[in-house]
Amino acid sequence: MKNAPTLRDDVHDGDVLRWARDMLDKSSSPRMMLQAVDEAVMRNELWRGQQCVNLLAPESPTSPLVRKLLSAEVGTRAAEGHIGPQQRWFTGTRYIDEIEALCIELLKRVFRTHYADHRLIASMLGNLAVYAAFTEPGDTIMSLSQPFGGHSSNRSDGPAGVRGLTIYDVPMDAQELTVDLEAFILLARKVQPKLVVLGASMTLFPFPLKAMAEIVSEWGGRIIFDGAHQLGLIAGGQFQDPLREGACVLTGSAGKTFSGPQSGIIVWDDPSLTPAISHAIFPTLVATHQVNRVAALAAAAAEFLAFGPEYMAQIVRNAQILGQALHDRGFTVLGAHKGFTQTHQVVLDVRQLGGGYEAAMHLADANIITNKNLIPGDRPEDWDFPSGLRLGTTEVTRLGMRDAEMTEIADLTAAVLLERQPIDQVRSRVIALRAGFQTLHYCFQR
Repeated sequence: MKNAPTLRDDVHDGDVLRWARDMLDKSSSPRMMLQAVDEAVMRNELWRGQQCVNLLAPESPTSPLVRKLLSAEVGTRAAEGHIGPQQRWFTGTRYIDEIEALCIELLKRVFRTHYADHRLIASMLGNLAVYAAFTEPGDTIMSLSQPFGGHSSNRSDGPAGVRGLTIYDVPMDAQELTVDLEAFILLARKVQPKLVVLGASMTLFPFPLKAMAEIVSEWGGRIIFDGAHQLGLIAGGQFQDPLREGACVLTGSAGKTFSGPQSGIIVWDDPSLTPAISHAIFPTLVATHQVNRVAALAAAAAEFLAFGPEYMAQIVRNAQILGQALHDRGFTVLGAHKGFTQTHQVVLDVRQLGGGYEAAMHLADANIITNKNLIPGDRPEDWDFPSGLRLGTTEVTRLGMRDAEMTEIADLTAAVLLERQPIDQVRSRVIALRAGFQTLHYCFQR
């Protein structure tokens, strides 16, 4: 609406919304408005897609085949229900059944499981499905707090809170960056959670899953592993294998290390869990579930079978090399005494450099994309201005970068944050580095 007022309680940035209104007001027709949208998309594609070194841990570029399938005609089709003509609300789904069945069977092979579901359009819905399937309002669970990598998926401001669950923190060791097992045993035996949900958006090292599963089994509790970030690493054999170590369900995001379309995945082995999980997915949480996305997810799974182990191994190697290089240049890198990381992430303590927000903004000005992050010692309310900076190596690895490039990225990061070199000069070096890496690897070329 022209000249619409900005509501005082709007959660979005007022300046950006005003810019959008001005652009639409200046457009002479809806076609020109569409052009404004298209031009914004193209600006992002040029800058983020070709000129930036992207170190965001939650991102990975999808392959050309996955992108093609995301725009397929089947995306306009509805497919409410389970696979099979008698279980669909609509007719005309015979080929959609084939697409979905192929996706399920591919996911089973990738994760070496008996059961998989493909219909969750976001990974947070996987956690909500778990809570819907296995808890009742008022039940007790344990999950990680945000300063130790916990995510709203499993906290009071996310699906667990919406379900009305009582939430206790999993005790963590601030130095070792993993569960404080002795403290966990004491607290878990006291509160006897129905579920212990291990999900960390800042994740560097494995959890003591077997020991934790043995403890919660004393009262029939279950371990759920939210592998949003680690899903590809788990499938590729580069991280702990939760379903073989005591977790009963593995949820995760296809859009992070798995390098597929933005999507949720849930896998499990115990057939007794199937009715509750399946009912929580449909009809409770998902009806029509974007069949184009399902086809793209199947393609990503096929590519993972071909290239996943090699790809994931290089991601972890790159992260470890990057962590060492940043440490050598004077950064405070979490987990230094343990080799920095066993995942795709490197986490810096930058409180002496202005904090995570300021550091991330300076790097973005130089075309190095990272994110601010809470770290041990922060409070949940420090969310906007935390002490940490999180870096991930998934995208740069898929672009073909290796040891030498990780060292160069550390040099560029130091040039911005430690040496305070002119941003224009550093940006030119970043663009030059990125110019040599424009082809995606670890995927089928078409």
